Amino acid sequence: MQVPICRFDAKNAVLCPQCESKVESGELTKADVEASIKLSELAKKNTKIDKFKLHRCRQVNGDYIIHLDKNDIFTIRQSRELYKLIQSKFDGKIWLVEADESDNKFIEDLFFPTKLLSVNSVWQPNGGQKTKAIISGKWSPRFPIDIDKAIEIIKNARNLDIEIEFEEARK
Repeated sequence: MQVPICRFDAKNAVLCPQCESKVESGELTKADVEASIKLSELAKKNTKIDKFKLHRCRQVNGDYIIHLDKNDIFTIRQSRELYKLIQSKFDGKIWLVEADESDNKFIEDLFFPTKLLSVNSVWQPNGGQKTKAIISGKWSPRFPIDIDKAIEIIKNARNLDIEIEFEEARK
């Protein structure tokens, strides 16, 4: 498994001076360290997780945005048990996103498994940018994603001012 910190540090849950200086300088976050340790712990018992590559992890209000390779996300999404196993290690909800993706792909990953019809950005006269995403179908109380949390994550992680609408308006 590849993680942002040293493999030795991840397996032993102790930071070497080099990794500790990366955390102090801001190159790595505490969430990077925490996710590296937790996933390495799981990788000891699960060969699928052992093949993952964790690029980074961000924490937003107790939730974890985990940046993985595309194939790793695909593997997790194919197995509900694997997702639950990883989720059980983290205190907050985990959000899986592709590493080094565009803003649109980031938003699509956050709203998985729902289908986004469009994600458009418009420049405002004041120089700011407004993004609008339209979700297929209509809103219901059983909608699987907390829209407000997703908006907050997008604002914090990507600094995007976003508005979410549904194809069929609420009644």
